[in-house]
Amino acid sequence: MSAKAISEQTGKEFLSKYICTSAAVQNRFRYASVTAETDWDRLTQDHPWLLTERLVVKPDQLIKRRGKLGLVGINLDLQGVKEWLQARLMRETTVGKAKGVLKNFLIEPFVPHTQEEEFYVCIYATREGDHVLFDHEGGVEVGDVDAKAQRLMVAVDEKLSEDQVTEQLLTHVPDEKKEVLASFIVGLFNLYEDLYFTYLEINPLVVTQDGVYILDMAAKIDATADYICKAKWGDVEFPPPFGREAYPEEAYIADLDAKSGASLKLTLLNPRGRIWTMVAGGGASVVYSDTICDLGGVDELANYGEYSGAPSEQQTYDYAKTILSLMTREKHPQGKVLIIGGSIANFTNVAATFKGIVRAIKDYQGPLKEHEVTIFVRRGGPNYQEGLRVMGEVGKTTGIPIHVFGTETHMTAIVGMALGYRPIPNQPPTDAHTANFLLNSSNNAVTPSTTRTASFSEPRTCNDVTPAKKSKAGLPAAKATTLFSRHTKAIVWGMQTRAVQGMLDFDYVCSRDEPSVAAMVYPFTGDHKQKFYWGHKEILLPVYKQMADAMKKHPEVDVLISFASLRSAYDSTVEAMLYPQIHTIAIIAEGIPEALTRKMVKMADEKGVTIIGPATVGGIKPGCFKIGNTGGMLDNILASKLYRPGSVAYVSRSGGMSNELNNIVSRTTDGVYEGVAIGGDRYPGSTFMDHVLRYQDTPGVKMIVVLGEIGGTEEYKICQGIKEGRITKPVVCWCIGTCATMFTSEVQFGHAGACANQASETAVAKNQALRDAGAYVPKSFDELGDVIKTVYDELVANGTIVPAQEVPPPTVPMDYSWARELGLIRKPASFMTSICDERGQELIYAGMPITEVFKEEMGLGGVLGLLWFQRRLPRYACQFIEMCLMVTADHGPAVSGAHNTIVCARAGKDLISSLTSGLLTIGDRFGGALDAAAKQFSKAFDSGMLPMEFVNKMKKDGKLIMGIGHRVKSINNPDMRVQILKDFVKQHFPSTELLDYALDVEKITTSKKPNLILNVDGFIGVAFVDLLRSYDGFTRDEADEFVEIGALNGIFVLGRSMGFIGHYLDQKRLKQGLYRHPWDDISYVLPEHMSM
Repeated sequence: MSAKAISEQTGKEFLSKYICTSAAVQNRFRYASVTAETDWDRLTQDHPWLLTERLVVKPDQLIKRRGKLGLVGINLDLQGVKEWLQARLMRETTVGKAKGVLKNFLIEPFVPHTQEEEFYVCIYATREGDHVLFDHEGGVEVGDVDAKAQRLMVAVDEKLSEDQVTEQLLTHVPDEKKEVLASFIVGLFNLYEDLYFTYLEINPLVVTQDGVYILDMAAKIDATADYICKAKWGDVEFPPPFGREAYPEEAYIADLDAKSGASLKLTLLNPRGRIWTMVAGGGASVVYSDTICDLGGVDELANYGEYSGAPSEQQTYDYAKTILSLMTREKHPQGKVLIIGGSIANFTNVAATFKGIVRAIKDYQGPLKEHEVTIFVRRGGPNYQEGLRVMGEVGKTTGIPIHVFGTETHMTAIVGMALGYRPIPNQPPTDAHTANFLLNSSNNAVTPSTTRTASFSEPRTCNDVTPAKKSKAGLPAAKATTLFSRHTKAIVWGMQTRAVQGMLDFDYVCSRDEPSVAAMVYPFTGDHKQKFYWGHKEILLPVYKQMADAMKKHPEVDVLISFASLRSAYDSTVEAMLYPQIHTIAIIAEGIPEALTRKMVKMADEKGVTIIGPATVGGIKPGCFKIGNTGGMLDNILASKLYRPGSVAYVSRSGGMSNELNNIVSRTTDGVYEGVAIGGDRYPGSTFMDHVLRYQDTPGVKMIVVLGEIGGTEEYKICQGIKEGRITKPVVCWCIGTCATMFTSEVQFGHAGACANQASETAVAKNQALRDAGAYVPKSFDELGDVIKTVYDELVANGTIVPAQEVPPPTVPMDYSWARELGLIRKPASFMTSICDERGQELIYAGMPITEVFKEEMGLGGVLGLLWFQRRLPRYACQFIEMCLMVTADHGPAVSGAHNTIVCARAGKDLISSLTSGLLTIGDRFGGALDAAAKQFSKAFDSGMLPMEFVNKMKKDGKLIMGIGHRVKSINNPDMRVQILKDFVKQHFPSTELLDYALDVEKITTSKKPNLILNVDGFIGVAFVDLLRSYDGFTRDEADEFVEIGALNGIFVLGRSMGFIGHYLDQKRLKQGLYRHPWDDISYVLPEHMSM
């Protein structure tokens, strides 16, 4: 999530450090934290004012209205504080519906003051800007501030002035205090903006003749802004809501999530509960929790959580084993159920994630049987049949009852089965693999005519994009009603080849005349061509380093699909909006700070640009265009009939649930006309109402489906539109998150915006309002498909919809890599090797793990020290050099140098020629990163740049950080070579300043993508600099000179030569013949006229 509550102590610390105001802020840094483990003698030494001043004590656990609850001790001495705490510390108390233990308390100086000196101030964020509330009567009895407080709204990208504050907020304040308060409120607002707060409340704010006192404070910050604010925030701890314990397993999953490009969430609700969930997708996880609660399982629901964003097998294993470990600690008299659910994935390889879950089930099969656990599985998406097959097999082999279902079963049907409300059907086994789209199910294999892509219930009309209408001077530009047509052309930002190929395959089955992707933009490479398939044919798409070049050369493009990272998405989106040709932008990245999103939204509104996202999979218009990975693979595209338009348009927040809607709509109606997932953030670029109004004004759309969710008030605009007659087409709507009102403590669901801040934002309230307004609202998500079918059947009966005859789409061949993934083909290996294997957890030389190699203590460090450095190096330096040679000796036959050596050896060349062939490949792209990494990190460190500044500068300059990144290894699958060297260096080196700096950089890069680790080349480079600089046998100039002249790359050359020679001898011993590269691994792309 983005907006996270912080403790009062953290909020006051931020304010004390960074507020800039002429007002005299008193008692800065004068607070002491107390827990059950507090050493009072040490506490009074650190805070001597505790012994001399009157004090206030209160719990600091996100509890509202502590004064009214009697949870504030006022005007006490230290002994009084201790006595007050004795009756409350570690005692259970009830706050609202939540029961919790009081563990953390805050002690502050008591501030004598009068009621007239108490004020109230609050700043909070909305889509349009930040609201500042002020009341001249603050304190415990402040009352309904929304009704009585003065307020003003500071629009996005605007500043707050003291004059505004004085004129609009301080009308009831005595004149002598206006100047102080105005200065303080402006300083507070600037602090709020600079530190990316989303909510900041002070009550009371006391103003005396001595200055300003912040007595009580509540705040939330945008956790996604960590990469911007890290230097000021430091390491922020986010406490759990009162009534919910902070479990170590939650922290473990949060740590996995932080180190992963995927999303992994876990909240424990009732560790003794019998109903456990392991759900894929932020939206789907909420739907499953809703259904469990609807069926009376709220008291037995043990956890909320989700995994999404294509986690690896290892990440899914780590997540699953955590769940299984928790649920097998305490028996339940009725046994337990585990619901492994999910919607239809867009791009996650279901089989790969299920393999991780299967590994965990096998590891825990004993406890699972002992605790009588029954498992229910429902999933769809890429390779889901193989995933279901594997899951079913593990049930048979372990004896654990596992019931497996695919897309033919309603998503939440397994909940009713698990809780005994629905029978468990005996269904036939599903297909073993995802290959159905290889064959046309109809006897007619002819590509359908282009007229089939007209609306399913409308005669074919021109379907070009409606350009943004020209607005009157001073008014925002009007946005297009039609975003996509069968002629829409897009630019894709980012090297997302799989997503682009999916778009081209979709275009092909839709019988588009040309691909929808005109070009790609990727700033980390030079301009070049990238190969893709158009049906059976190979084509080349241009890739540009600069967006300006792409826009200039492709004026027909009006859509940008941005796969930029959360750090660069804002800049690339702002740049794209500089080009008037762009009417629609889809932003896939999740985790963009809300303040930046609001700026993008404001700019888009001014320019008439429609933004879909951020934090979205995109959208789809059957027969015309799809964004990135939307709709999943071709088998799902065909199964959900997304290759031609239907009559139903939908809008949802969740990307995974949008694909589930594709499935539901295709099974209950004539299909989807258009579908958009606006994204899970609090402030999506476009809203539900934006798209509902588009659908209302689109003739081909006959009915509208909206999947709303808890949080925000956007659904009420739909209610208003229906009541006012602006929306006349049937609207079927359901808001997910109804379970939230049943939980005793606040739960943050998977989407950043899925959190109700007031009663009107709950899903229950919104569903009722929609029902009252005239929308078709089911009783639960389980009934959503039935309601959609009922409305559709009525429209067919009255002639509004006239279903057309189905025509089969053209077939598209399967990619080689996917066919291999599914096990449909096999290919003989091009190489054989018997000396090295780099594929496992640990590098192996001739069958010996690298850790065992080090135990032999063989080395040439001493000799190398004499020959290279003319010094007798200390033992730790010799050992380090020997270790560097060992770990760089070889890394398998697939890398460039070994490849060349083997080819030369098989050609009958001698050892020197073969070795030289391998060594000549060493350079910037292969093996030469030691010098470059040492120079880059040294320059940044020596210049005093913070790690975050270094990363941002390299990003801005479009340069890669040398020594960062690995093809196979990641933060969750660490490179044992780096770990071994790190342990040695930390133990033996006198100083590791540059290594520590590089590790701080690694923390930043791995938070973006888990394989952006400090690799072995980078590690050796920075560690060698530390070695040379910290050893007193070298002057600083000598140490820097050795780096400059290439000594570090020499380590790699020397080490790798051993491996190259080994490969040469291995090929001779194996009697390998002349190597010839196979034709099927070469693309022959000739000019058209020459091939003819």
